[in-house]
Amino acid sequence: MAAAGELFARQGRDAAQMEDIAAHCGLGMGTLYRHFPSKQALLTAMIRERFKGMAGLARAAEQVTDPGEAFETILRSYLEAADGDASFQLALMGSGDLEWEGVEQQKTEFTEIVTRIIDRATASGQLRSDFTFADFRILARGVMATMYFRHGGNADWRRHLDLVLDGTRIPARSAPRRKG
Repeated sequence: MAAAGELFARQGRDAAQMEDIAAHCGLGMGTLYRHFPSKQALLTAMIRERFKGMAGLARAAEQVTDPGEAFETILRSYLEAADGDASFQLALMGSGDLEWEGVEQQKTEFTEIVTRIIDRATASGQLRSDFTFADFRILARGVMATMYFRHGGNADWRRHLDLVLDGTRIPARSAPRRKG
């Protein structure tokens, strides 16, 4: 799966064919098809394997004492996990052609933990009070799109993330304006 991932990253998942993948992995076509009956099955297995680590990232972020820092840690870790893996980015951005069977438990655990992190950050006043897990997914997908669509390699997803994080924070109360 690692060698196939390299090929997907280099050629794109649509351009890489099973014959190319078998040759790149040093396997015969029969061996590849015995394990993965289609390119989609291979891609789904790769994504499923990668997603299993997401719940671990969430558990680690939940241990961060400062609620705002815990939120920033999970968002940044989530995005860093996808950096450099176009197939994983597409899956996390909501590509509808993946089969998620076998990952439901990890997805549920991830969602529950991140929701607790968000609730703690909103309760502490470090994150907008109306922020939800749905917003987390929207923000992450937006930054991930910057990662995926690097026009000419000039897009900086980390800068995009910093701008997004600035927009989620509660601004410090401004001093009252003086008249006169």
